[in-house]
Amino acid sequence: MKNRCVAHRGASGLAPENTMAAMRKAMSFPFVEWIELDVQLSRDGIPVVIHDETLQRTAKRKGKVADYDAAQLTAMDVGKWFSSEFAGETIPLLDNVIRATKGRCRLNIELKTYGGRYPRLEKAVVDLLRGHGVEGETVITSFDPTALQKVRKLSAKVKTGLIIDGAPAFLVEELRRLDASFLSIGYTYLNRQRMALYREAGLEVMAWTVNDPQRMRRLVAISPDIMICTNFPDRYGAAFGEQPLAGWFKRLFGRGAT
Repeated sequence: MKNRCVAHRGASGLAPENTMAAMRKAMSFPFVEWIELDVQLSRDGIPVVIHDETLQRTAKRKGKVADYDAAQLTAMDVGKWFSSEFAGETIPLLDNVIRATKGRCRLNIELKTYGGRYPRLEKAVVDLLRGHGVEGETVITSFDPTALQKVRKLSAKVKTGLIIDGAPAFLVEELRRLDASFLSIGYTYLNRQRMALYREAGLEVMAWTVNDPQRMRRLVAISPDIMICTNFPDRYGAAFGEQPLAGWFKRLFGRGAT
């Protein structure tokens, strides 16, 4: 199977999203080549991995992520809301996720920067990637074009990508303007014509978030180059007959191994 599998917020259908448990679960599937995750800044300016601006849904706490220091955030239980099995899972530092995934799985880091929130987030993330030597192996994405422009000024190595839930006619031109080569797009907007256009423009395309195996197969039929972002890597594996041994051969010897 050529279409690459991306674990959304880690394997978030199988473990609490954006936790180390979700990252470990994603990496347990040899065919998962990428993990998508969300990053915000703590009150003391440290990148932490969490989706929501507020803590209510996953940590059952009042307030916003930005109201707490990193030490406080990393002590919060964000696992038991999902299942008692994961009680004790906490909000991870991005630094720790990079350490755990480096050399095993590439990261798609979404910056949660709407409306100018977290003006120091871009530099904090790029500095971490540079420190770990993974600038060239990572993609930084955002709904916010300004954030992508900031990233590009900070690094010529890191790949940047626009997230969009739509397919406006000016999309390719906008990505060129941003010097971004990655497109993260709601899967319902992809068809053969648009995918041909995006491929011609040299874009790498990821479809989100695809949890139904039949829809996965439809996307694969459109193009082998569409990255499939899913909460359930196990469903991807079942849909395409991915076996652990085959996955390890791909990682060791390249995509063409059989």
